[in-house]
Amino acid sequence: MKILAVDLGKARTGLAICDKDEILASPAGVISDWNRERVIKRVAEEAAKSGAGQIVVGLPRNMDGSEGESARSARDFAEKLRSLVSVPVVMQDERGTTITAHSYLNDTNTRGKKRKSVIDTVAATVILQDYLTYRKNQKSR
Repeated sequence: MKILAVDLGKARTGLAICDKDEILASPAGVISDWNRERVIKRVAEEAAKSGAGQIVVGLPRNMDGSEGESARSARDFAEKLRSLVSVPVVMQDERGTTITAHSYLNDTNTRGKKRKSVIDTVAATVILQDYLTYRKNQKSR
């Protein structure tokens, strides 16, 4: 099934999608908007347009596993999104994904404006790839 991932940000929200075989996560763009309600609506539209059977929202926990304001905001976002879509919306721990995304961009020498424009969708791709790995490990148990 296709799965859409969301890396929620204050000004930019990154999106990623996987293939129907759940093997590879790919960047799917960025929503540049501060208005949370519009972002929720756009994510719902993207999920429908892409044929996603599930949505994964990144959960920004603190490094010690606790949850702060950003995590509460992500949970609130996911709850509101659930009311707009008919597919499951799940949360995925996103600790370390931005660091991993920056590492990927360093490896590809992506700098300046280009880096700023893609970091959020790369982070969403990392969140989704982590989730796909988790699902694969759950199936093999």
